[in-house]
Amino acid sequence: MIALRSVLFNIAFYINLIARMILLSPYYFLAERKKAWSVPKNWVRANHWLQARIVGTTFEIEGLENIPDTGYIFAPKHQSFWDAYALLPWLDDPFYILKRELMWIPLFGQYVSKMKMIPVNRGARGKVMAEVLERTKEEIRNGRQLIIYPEGTRRAAGAPPDYKYGIARLYRDLDVPVVPVVMHPGLFWPRRKFLRYPGHFKVQILPPIPAGMDPDRFMDRLIEVMETASDKLLVETVAANPQLPLRADARRRLKELGALPSDPRLQ
Repeated sequence: MIALRSVLFNIAFYINLIARMILLSPYYFLAERKKAWSVPKNWVRANHWLQARIVGTTFEIEGLENIPDTGYIFAPKHQSFWDAYALLPWLDDPFYILKRELMWIPLFGQYVSKMKMIPVNRGARGKVMAEVLERTKEEIRNGRQLIIYPEGTRRAAGAPPDYKYGIARLYRDLDVPVVPVVMHPGLFWPRRKFLRYPGHFKVQILPPIPAGMDPDRFMDRLIEVMETASDKLLVETVAANPQLPLRADARRRLKELGALPSDPRLQ
């Protein structure tokens, strides 16, 4: 049944994407930029509805009051394709620094260009990176939210942390707060897997780390805050969803935390 529901959801997911891009592109490209955000944000809401109805996966968000009113860095855990889009409706005017190759994808590239995302050649140095930083500062000054994944790429739930120092450099250069976010969607939508699992999980938006700290101290604090909250939430999520199959990283971390030792999935 899980496999069938996963197939149906994946089909519905892409039909939802393609149909909206075809039908709503005229409005999207003609509308003022911030109004055009309604198109991708409503697409996200529709995906949440589809996932809840077809798969049975639901979520809740805690800590929305921790989101600042001015520009900031939004720093979520990254485990799944889900968290690449899922929180957009709760952010006013977010943007990414992304690989320039993504801008070359037909239609998708035009969509992200409309939202003034910042493309970058990952091998670039010197002047090019300075220009990227200046563009980023300009967007932040306009009150936008830069989304940065502190570990750079998707990590399985419970995997050893692998934070990249790049976020500390941006924190220093942009001089704005960083809002850490922890969640475990990878337990329900695993990376590189087509299966989608039912259940309920939380997204926790943690209190912002204020601007102005030494970058090394900031990095230590970010890791401590995120990993402490992530471990606690992992234990809570697994306990609340006993039906979930657990992959090796999650089993290992739960054992290290001494959580649920009688659970046969942890043996």
